[in-house]
Amino acid sequence: MTRLLIVEDDRALRVGLEDTFRDEGHDVTTAADGDEAYDVLFRRHFDLVILDLMLPGRSGLEILRELREQKVETPVLLLTARGDESDKVIGLELGADDYVTKPFGMRELIARVRVLLRRHGKTTQKAAQPDGQTFSVGDATVDLSVFEIAHGSDTHRLSPKEASMLLLLYQAKGSVVRRETFLDEIWGTDQFVGTRTVDTHMLNLRQKLEPNPKEPRFLLTVHGVGYRLSLDGSAPS
Repeated sequence: MTRLLIVEDDRALRVGLEDTFRDEGHDVTTAADGDEAYDVLFRRHFDLVILDLMLPGRSGLEILRELREQKVETPVLLLTARGDESDKVIGLELGADDYVTKPFGMRELIARVRVLLRRHGKTTQKAAQPDGQTFSVGDATVDLSVFEIAHGSDTHRLSPKEASMLLLLYQAKGSVVRRETFLDEIWGTDQFVGTRTVDTHMLNLRQKLEPNPKEPRFLLTVHGVGYRLSLDGSAPS
């Protein structure tokens, strides 16, 4: 079982993250401030740290700097506030492996954690056999666990949000997924994102999945509602 440390001072978010990643099959420890996180990090081994930057006591950047100075190579995913571009850059320069900007969609965070764990040779039973992570769409093979679509020898990389959209469509089993559902599930409470963003991501997905993106057979538009996925490219019933 993989061991995660979640460092977040917002209690509601901390508890939500803890519950989510326990459900994903991880052994989760939490810390509410930087000093508590610092103490536990050097007493226990963790496979990944989810680290908020703005913390009481030591900041997330201070903790990250100390980890890397002590040659601790545990992967770190930062939680950053919108607009803190300089903190993101500093965090990456200090050795952070990835970051997610608040507010974020939980599916995207889960996907990023899975990628980091896999990159470092760690996994859980649930992550090793995820429901609907690999499936065929026409002649293409979609592998959401590594964010790829393969057409024979040609491979296209997916962004975390594109992968999350495909997962929602696949889990819908041919039913329509409303644009609002994509927004709620993937973009969460991001007030700056609207349905046009969903449409733009769908256009990008079609470029990677469809043989002819201008005449889609698999990622189908249901006008005024949303999108549906046809695995075999058949016409809507």
